[in-house]
Amino acid sequence: MKVTVVAGNPKAGSRTLDAGKLVASAVTGSTADSVVDVIELGPGLLGWGDDTVVQAVETVADSDLVVFASPTFKATYTGVLKLFLDQFATGEGLRDVVAVPVMLGAGPAHALAPELLLKPVLVELGATAPAPGLYLADTTYTTDSRIAEYVERWGSVLVAAVTARTGF
Repeated sequence: MKVTVVAGNPKAGSRTLDAGKLVASAVTGSTADSVVDVIELGPGLLGWGDDTVVQAVETVADSDLVVFASPTFKATYTGVLKLFLDQFATGEGLRDVVAVPVMLGAGPAHALAPELLLKPVLVELGATAPAPGLYLADTTYTTDSRIAEYVERWGSVLVAAVTARTGF
C-alpha cells in the first residue's frame, strides 16, 4: 500500500504536517511513503506545468491512501491546499485514491469542516472517502485520544477500501 501525506499549511514543517503523518501511521502501522508539504512547491502552484508540482501531483495520484491535512482558515481549508487541488482533473485526478480529510483548528466551532468542506472537493476530484473527516485540536492532537479513537472506528474501513481497489 502506497501512502502519502499532503499538508496544506502556509508554514513548512507545520503541526498540520505532523498531524497528517501521525494519522497515516496510525491507520497503516507504518510511516508514509511520501510527503507533500504543499507550501514547499512555491510559485509553481500558481500556474500549470511546473515540473515539481507535476511530480507532486503524480505522487499523490499514484498513491493508494492519502491523508489530506489542512489547518482551519476562515472556517475552511487553506488557499494553498486549494491551489494544489486545482492541479487535479475533476472526476479523474484522484481516481483510485482513498482519501482521509484531516483538519486542525483552535476549537470545536469548526469540527464539521473536514466533512463538509474538504471531503466534498476530494470526492469531486475522484477520490473515495469511505470514512468521515477528522478534526483535531491543534494544541492537543499529540496528547488526546482523537487519532486513536478515529483509527479504532475507521481504520479497518480505510484499509478495506484500499484492499478492495488494489487486491492486496
